[in-house]
Amino acid sequence: MACNSCSTGKDGQPKGCRNNGTCGTDSCNKLTVFDWLANMALPGGEKPFNWVEVRFKNGRKHYYKNPEDLTLSIGDIVATQAKSGHDIGMVTLTGELVRVQMKRKNIAFEGDEVLKIYRKASQKDIDIWQKARDREEPMKVRARQFAIDLKLQMKISDIEFQGDASKATFYYTAEERVDFRELIKVFAREFRTRIEMKQVGFRQEASRLGGIGSCGRELCCSTWLTDFRSVSTSAARYQQLSLNPQKLAGQCGKLKCCLNYELDTYLDALKDFPKTDIKLKTEKGIAVCQKTDIFKGYMWYAYEGEWMHWHKITTVQANEIIEANKNNKHIASLEEYASDLLEDTKAAFENVVGQDSLTRFDSPKRNKKRKNNRNRNNRNKKNTNNKRKPQRNKNVKK
Repeated sequence: MACNSCSTGKDGQPKGCRNNGTCGTDSCNKLTVFDWLANMALPGGEKPFNWVEVRFKNGRKHYYKNPEDLTLSIGDIVATQAKSGHDIGMVTLTGELVRVQMKRKNIAFEGDEVLKIYRKASQKDIDIWQKARDREEPMKVRARQFAIDLKLQMKISDIEFQGDASKATFYYTAEERVDFRELIKVFAREFRTRIEMKQVGFRQEASRLGGIGSCGRELCCSTWLTDFRSVSTSAARYQQLSLNPQKLAGQCGKLKCCLNYELDTYLDALKDFPKTDIKLKTEKGIAVCQKTDIFKGYMWYAYEGEWMHWHKITTVQANEIIEANKNNKHIASLEEYASDLLEDTKAAFENVVGQDSLTRFDSPKRNKKRKNNRNRNNRNKKNTNNKRKPQRNKNVKK
């Protein structure tokens, strides 16, 4: 995600704000809340809400109390309270919208878990924070190698240092429970810092790391999706998608979240369709459903023993036949209903952008330039031959 002025330059920095994701509007970051109350003044006598939203690495956000009533605005770097030491983050939201977000996420305003903001970060705090961030990538490479050496079935996906560089959190994914006690000893000996191991799911891993989906856009979980609802193969069946795990799986290896986006629409459309396992009884024979078209409302049936011949009818007609069968009535044949829906199956393919048909490669066009070149060569050869022939005749006469 990026704001309008953040087109990338030659050095990898945005041309517009040149803050590389830390601009004051904070529109380059994941799940950013637009402060539409920023230009509105509070009523007389009202105090501003003394909580702020602070963002850390990979979109991790927490809410902190501002007991000292510091003047904070979006984009300020602050030192916040942690379980031990302090952390460094960036303010992403202030004012009354913080109250709304805390109510929506069921975060308590009072209690033992309430954390506070210490101060605005000094240059020394920022320098320590930046040095710790620079250590994360080489540490991740070494940490993965240590896990491989110990033959642990786990993948270390990311490392996040606390702002004061006193603790490093290792995020990992694993199919089963992993005994990493020996691994922690190796990490503590090699990296000389406190270690915390945190297991995340495969979808949370994809959300933290980001990526490009098969649709060509950024992953939904890394841009706007906040909750991960369960996705089952029945969602693909209702939408008549092929159950190919390579096509249905996302970057996380699980079923794509977008399979649920249009599922409710398909379920509403399928209410008018009869069940596909219901057979139609006619005087000509028993017909079995072979295919359905949810968008156009068509169904194809074939008689038992004549599987190659399909008859297309509408859902209304199929329901009428089923009701008639319930009353022990049999229609003559499906051809009576299907005759009104006969269409030319050899219709030419047309595209909305004016492209040619799909059969345009069946009969390739000949290259006119090559043909013209051949004709010119043939003409030149004839001219040279005609010029040489009279000379030969003169020599023969002599």
